[in-house]
Amino acid sequence: MNALKTASLPLTPEQEAIITSVGNIKINAVAGSGKTTTVVEYARTRPPDARILYLAFNSAVRREAERKFRAQGLDHVQVETAHSLARRHIVVNSPYTVRKDGAFKPYELVGILGLFRPAGPSALGEYVLATHIIKFLAYFCNSDKQRVRDLNYLDIVVEPPAREFVTQHYGLIEDGCLQLLRRMDSGKIEIIHDFYLKKFQLAAKQLRHDYILFDEGQDASGAMLDWFFKQAATKVIVGDAHQQIYGWRHAVNSLSKADFTPFHLSASFRFGASLAELATRVLAWKAHLGADTPLPLSGHGKGAATTSRAVIGRTNIGLLLKAFEYTAMPGNEAQKLYFEGNIKSYTYADTGASLYDVLHLANGRHASIKDPLLRKMADLDGLRDYAKQTEDAQLLLLVKIVEDYGNEVVGLINKLKQRHVKDENRAEAQLYFSTVHRCKGLEYDAVQLTSDFITQLTIDQLARDHARKPTEQGVLARVLEEINLLYVALTRAKNLLYVPVECLPTGFAAGPGIIATHEGGGTALINPSAPPAQVTAVAVAAVAAPAVTSPQPPATYRPEPPPQQAGWTSLQQKLDAASIRRPPVAEA
Repeated sequence: MNALKTASLPLTPEQEAIITSVGNIKINAVAGSGKTTTVVEYARTRPPDARILYLAFNSAVRREAERKFRAQGLDHVQVETAHSLARRHIVVNSPYTVRKDGAFKPYELVGILGLFRPAGPSALGEYVLATHIIKFLAYFCNSDKQRVRDLNYLDIVVEPPAREFVTQHYGLIEDGCLQLLRRMDSGKIEIIHDFYLKKFQLAAKQLRHDYILFDEGQDASGAMLDWFFKQAATKVIVGDAHQQIYGWRHAVNSLSKADFTPFHLSASFRFGASLAELATRVLAWKAHLGADTPLPLSGHGKGAATTSRAVIGRTNIGLLLKAFEYTAMPGNEAQKLYFEGNIKSYTYADTGASLYDVLHLANGRHASIKDPLLRKMADLDGLRDYAKQTEDAQLLLLVKIVEDYGNEVVGLINKLKQRHVKDENRAEAQLYFSTVHRCKGLEYDAVQLTSDFITQLTIDQLARDHARKPTEQGVLARVLEEINLLYVALTRAKNLLYVPVECLPTGFAAGPGIIATHEGGGTALINPSAPPAQVTAVAVAAVAAPAVTSPQPPATYRPEPPPQQAGWTSLQQKLDAASIRRPPVAEA
């Protein structure tokens, strides 16, 4: 190959070191540090006859990366997602048919595998069994393991009702997983996206590339990482260890597993110094729990616009409640809304159940329920028991909304849908709404965070518990991911951030662009209660228990007080159980 070319853009010293590097490297890049631009410049400075593969996290990132590579005249760079690459090599010209609706639904699997109700008190035991088979399958397909029996499914089951069921019926769950794999492999039934990704990993095919550039490496699956490490090409993996938020999807932090020469992109050009300091202080919470102290961020953004405004929530319920509040405001500033990732997905569970199905169940209108599984439920108590036995956080969310709002939720959701602009008119939206998972990689001029993120109060309690007894690794991983979620959310803001005062680290003194909110923050993006002001260290130090965030609900609303001495189960319920955690759609 020819010699490396010189860079065409002004580069920071950190970027220059990456561009001129040789051999396998890993790049830890903070939010807004221009990592994609750096990777494109890295590719541009390789020899012109180099065979380069770029792996993007999802289809949206893939399209944007293709645009950037083409703008630099890099038409020879092959841009793929992990799934599109695997599909090209496993599915194309094969007898396999890929399911269009994603994973199997529990009621479908009961029929496919001929499952019977296992011994036990659950009236829907066969469906609980099917749900755990589906989850075990996802766990295996995303892992780096060669065999199902190399994994212990109980390692990822947390809640007591679910652990009790899985322990009692582990053999049936494992056997069901093996049966499902065999049927897909034989072509007798449709295959899922995770299956052909696993087949691609196990095939261990060497691709003829000179360089492989792996973006968003902190959220890589074990299966894809195993394939990547075995390739003979020069390997570059880039990501932010503190943006790992897909642990529930069995993602692994590849940056810690890659024994490559390390590089850093520590300067953010998205936001200014004050927000960089806040991000650094939030990540420093990890040190209180025995994790490594992160490197400090530096912020060099100098913007002032507040044109694009977004509400970001940790959970769907926190986000929907804030959206209800905004639509109740008079005036024309919240007439055009946009929910990132399709508004319908915020009211559906992965099992196919909708908010309306749950409402019909609560009202005893079984004939109106579309989902076959919910139609078999006697009442909300039965649905709640099923959700707990399967750790189905999405169904628990829908139950909570129906219990809190009753029939009035239909009108509230319809109002949101009426004001929601189409995807092609996204730029016309006055307000954007998103959970953290759906807005990853995006940025907005002004951001308001809902009050369902992890707080200083929770960190203090967990730190005291850790001092008495070291935190278990599984629990620690979940807490660290909660910190990551707050970090990712606040770093979506470019120029202005409204953040619950409970989420600010003790003693933090904010500069311009950060405004502490109290009691939910109201509709700060369109109706600030007071002009922007700095948050003093004294004010942050005096934070009391978290306030409940919600609009004025109907009389049937029954808010639950925050836990005071929260163990991990309470934290899990508070911060995680109500969240719809829909995995990114695999696209070819």
